Amino acid sequence: MAGDDLVETKKGSSKNSKDSNESKLKQKSPAEFFAENKNIAGFDNPGKSLYTTVRELVENALDSAESISELPEVEVTIEEIVKSKFNSMIGLIDRERVDTQLYDDYETEKARGKRLAKEARASEIQAKNLASGKKNKEPGVSKVLKARGEASYYKVTCKDNGKGMPHDDIPNMFGRVLSGTKYGLKQTRGKFGLGAKMALIWSKMSTGLPIEISSSMKSQNYVTFCRLDIDIHRNIPHIHLHEKKGNKEKWHGAEIQVVIEGNWTTYRSKILHYMRQMAVITPYAQFLFRFISETPEKNVTIKFTRRTDVMPPIPIETKHHPSSVDLLLIKRLITDTSKKTLLQFLQNEFVNINKTLAARLIGEMGPDFGPSMAVKSVTSQQMVRIHQLFRQAKFDDPSGDCLSPAGEYNLRLGIIKELHPDMVATYSGSAQVFEGHPFIVEAGVSLGGRDVKQGINIFRFANRIPLLFEQGADVVTRTALKRINWNSYKINQTQDKIGVFVSIVSTKIPFKGTGKEYIGDDISEIATAVKSAIQQCCIQLKSKIVKRLQAREQQERKRSLSRYIPDATGAVYEVLKQMTEEHKTKRKRYGEEDIVMLDKVDYEMALEYATQSGVSEEPRENIYLQHLDPNKSNFIDLHSPTFVFRLML
Repeated sequence: MAGDDLVETKKGSSKNSKDSNESKLKQKSPAEFFAENKNIAGFDNPGKSLYTTVRELVENALDSAESISELPEVEVTIEEIVKSKFNSMIGLIDRERVDTQLYDDYETEKARGKRLAKEARASEIQAKNLASGKKNKEPGVSKVLKARGEASYYKVTCKDNGKGMPHDDIPNMFGRVLSGTKYGLKQTRGKFGLGAKMALIWSKMSTGLPIEISSSMKSQNYVTFCRLDIDIHRNIPHIHLHEKKGNKEKWHGAEIQVVIEGNWTTYRSKILHYMRQMAVITPYAQFLFRFISETPEKNVTIKFTRRTDVMPPIPIETKHHPSSVDLLLIKRLITDTSKKTLLQFLQNEFVNINKTLAARLIGEMGPDFGPSMAVKSVTSQQMVRIHQLFRQAKFDDPSGDCLSPAGEYNLRLGIIKELHPDMVATYSGSAQVFEGHPFIVEAGVSLGGRDVKQGINIFRFANRIPLLFEQGADVVTRTALKRINWNSYKINQTQDKIGVFVSIVSTKIPFKGTGKEYIGDDISEIATAVKSAIQQCCIQLKSKIVKRLQAREQQERKRSLSRYIPDATGAVYEVLKQMTEEHKTKRKRYGEEDIVMLDKVDYEMALEYATQSGVSEEPRENIYLQHLDPNKSNFIDLHSPTFVFRLML
């Protein structure tokens, strides 16, 4: 028995040892990773998830229209769905509460009494303030109005006039994470390459409802309709319906509809600010935004009209700069290249490496390398040598031809259209480089305007999309608040309504933070370019402000002088009146004999006397002469050493 027990124990220990040796490694699909870390993609909470969904759909719509050089027309609708309607959509029957104490919003009689007493006191205070003319504070939302676990649902629809999507590609474009058409080295609006996929994942997590897509490309006689959701664990689309419909209206574009949990109340201002700032940076686009509520008073409809037909150029995909690559990228480029030799690889897979420079680089790598060396035969150690040489060698900076900035014209139009400022200045800098990536900084500074607060108002854009979160740590905010001496440009930093607009475009935006909501202040090239662009705008504004101040001072002088005109004219009139009376008195002293005597004056003797006395000698007293002919005395000449004043009678 003891022996059997020993054998049984050994068998058990052997079994446990075998189990412990089995691999415990688990794998996650990309969709599962983003579902568990949704805050990375901007889906931190229901409110921000609603905002991010709108943002992703709008940016996809703009990219789609711009890719075919079509002036964008984007319609965004957010429809509020009450709980009963949502339950009917998913086939769930409403059920009355049985155990009321089980719910989070349950109130005891004592708590209810306290709440009602507090609300009564608040009503009394509001009534007193109303009677005395004081302003009432906004009342806080009571806990019983909405339970902690009670969700709000919204149907988000975005329609555009863009390129549309191929019929067969739609399931993978929406139902497979990290698959798309925007991957490559070029300026793009997206941050993670997720687009509407993350909205579908959030819809799957919060409502369980699928996404609906309608799409048609130019010259297609049908519209593709697809209803699908995503298998998060396998990262593949789950297609409910995929069919073709007629397209009699010859419509092209896409319409995407998704039902998600959200919070319109807390993120209403953010969504509207996003739409307004998008209208600023893309004045060539037309936006129609609608919010539809069960309560008609809460409905919102805003149309951002197109201001210009001038569109910026389409961003061009470019090749990597040698100074911006790492070992992993070099290995991938060697694997994917169609070139045979190392010389052809260096010459065709990188920018700013011509045939002569490629040969010089190969000669510097060492005896193990040669121009005709097969690029596929490069070893891992040789890749390290190539990488080291790329980091040490000197290359020309990449040009900014591949970038697509908004342009001074569009930026100025957007600012004027949305803010209506009193004064605006814009500046577009030349292409510069950081870590082998070209970038362009554009800036605008406005004074005054509609719905602009006193002080400095920051508007940030990266690759022509607004950045609304984590503003304090951004390079634009820190530069505008700490590195610009506004007083030297005749601008009052605290009292004036200052709008600072900065747009940065690049093949690689150096975002910081998990949500990629701001650009760090640690890249000196970008910080210097931002400061220079803002200063150039301020210089333009200073000249305008100085001219305006000079015109205002001149107007003030005119206004001051005009106040003294009545007194001055009255004084002149009194002087002239007194002089006239004196003249009449002197005139009476001359009789007819005096007139005869004056007629007999020897003018030659008088001239000789004047010559001897000297003509430079000034008279010792004023002389008043009246014309002798009484018939011609309809005026009086008043002579002085410096002027003659004729008074008409």
